[in-house]
Amino acid sequence: MPLSRYSESYDPDDLALLQRVFNRLCAERRLAVKDKEQREALAAELIGVFAFGITDETQLWHALSKRRKA
Repeated sequence: MPLSRYSESYDPDDLALLQRVFNRLCAERRLAVKDKEQREALAAELIGVFAFGITDETQLWHALSKRRKA
């Protein structure tokens, strides 16, 4: 997950959490490594939600999951 566009500072625990959620969302959406643009868009969206203040792993996943309930 490329973080170079973001000026925020993330500690190792934050990065680990973001990576877990990102991996779970990629698996859910069946995004392969070759789907670079889609993966980068998802990473940007995930970091945006995290920066907005949703920092709980389950809540992050629910915020971006295609399987979330309306």
